[in-house]
Amino acid sequence: MLKQKRRTLKPGKGGRPATGRDPVRAIRLSDEFLAKIDLWLRKQDDRPSRSEAIRRLVEAGLAATPSRQRSDDSGSLTANQLAHDQIDVMADKSATEEERGKRKRRLLKGPSEFRKMRVVGRGRKR
Repeated sequence: MLKQKRRTLKPGKGGRPATGRDPVRAIRLSDEFLAKIDLWLRKQDDRPSRSEAIRRLVEAGLAATPSRQRSDDSGSLTANQLAHDQIDVMADKSATEEERGKRKRRLLKGPSEFRKMRVVGRGRKR
């Protein structure tokens, strides 16, 4: 019997050539969303590819949008103070001071069913 020679491919040969430096990232986009992106890219003078258009839109969005994280909870403190003040204005003046205090605390705490769902500050739950 004759021995067959095995052919071996040289390393690095074959396969699809590298087209970019960065790894590919996959995201899901609806057809409506892609249509909006395509409309935007057709309005550009240099007619970028869809990938380039998405990169540009994301970069523009990141540059234009301020961070939503706050360094303090001043907004929730202001809302809490406004609620306190409004409850004082609307409180039943014929009730005792103690009863008004109980009612105010009950209103500010909210219904027990919702207390577990309440979000306080930056993504923390109470």
